[in-house]
Amino acid sequence: MGPVAPPTLRRCPWAGEDPLYVAYHDREWGVPEWDERALFEKLLLDGFQAGLSWITILRKREAFREAFHGFLPERLAAWGPSEVRRLMDNPAIVRNRAKLEGSIRNARGYLDLKARGSFADFLWQFVGGEPKVNHRRSIRQVPAETKESQAMSKALRQAGFTFVGPTICYAFMQATGMVDDHLVHCFRHTDNTGGY
Repeated sequence: MGPVAPPTLRRCPWAGEDPLYVAYHDREWGVPEWDERALFEKLLLDGFQAGLSWITILRKREAFREAFHGFLPERLAAWGPSEVRRLMDNPAIVRNRAKLEGSIRNARGYLDLKARGSFADFLWQFVGGEPKVNHRRSIRQVPAETKESQAMSKALRQAGFTFVGPTICYAFMQATGMVDDHLVHCFRHTDNTGGY
């Protein structure tokens, strides 16, 4: 996690002024993540974001972590209808049955992939194993998806995952630092930090 910037430094405009969003931008978004459990959590949360704003998910993240027992794939993979019913009664999280059932399916897909090798390596292969640094000057230049996110989406779907379309995968790649989409004037862009 990086430092919080003094207010005089420039940030990506999407961070706005909400302290939670600013802290997320400054400390997490775009920082390369290799921890497999953390990658799994972020992938699931990006799936829950579908149709919603990220700040909504960010505000519910701690409740998700509690309800999902720390996003431990081994535990989630064993869940069934009774756990889905329990979660559907939890107003602190996003209560979408398809997404909740998809989380169980994704946990099982994670375990299948993990049995064959590193989940982190599987995900990072789509950017050649290291962050892809972009040099965008405007939010308008940031695509919703790329050929890399399309390839990741296809591979995850083949592995049994759901809620992993190319747009979700690209948001995930941005969040986990597989791509650096901080704008070039942002203090968190790789060229301004000397790398992570």
